[in-house]
Amino acid sequence: MSVPALPAVVSLAALIAYQGTAMAVGQARVKHKVLPPAMSGPEPFECALRVQQNTLEQLVFFLPVFWLAALMSSETWASLLGFIWVGGRVAYGVGYRLAPNKRGPGFGISFLCSIALLVMAILGAFSQR
Repeated sequence: MSVPALPAVVSLAALIAYQGTAMAVGQARVKHKVLPPAMSGPEPFECALRVQQNTLEQLVFFLPVFWLAALMSSETWASLLGFIWVGGRVAYGVGYRLAPNKRGPGFGISFLCSIALLVMAILGAFSQR
């Protein structure tokens, strides 16, 4: 079985972005002396933790609909939306860590990409019948 290269790169980019959020939480733990298993601390730590958690929550939805859209609809369009999704998650993380009220645009970008991929996956699944 051959794995489509472009969707594989998008998946890797999404996973690398997520891993970056995990590393940011680790750095925030050290910087703000928040020892595990504590899940609360100074606002900068909590912002880093919330970025990681929200990215994980979104990743669980994104990856399946992304691959279904790529395999059943359009590999090119799904990959474009996937790269935009990754950019949206980065913008979300940067915005949230600057000021929590600046997280909206990045969240909106990634959320809309996920919905578009869901629609592509649904349409692709029904057109295969």
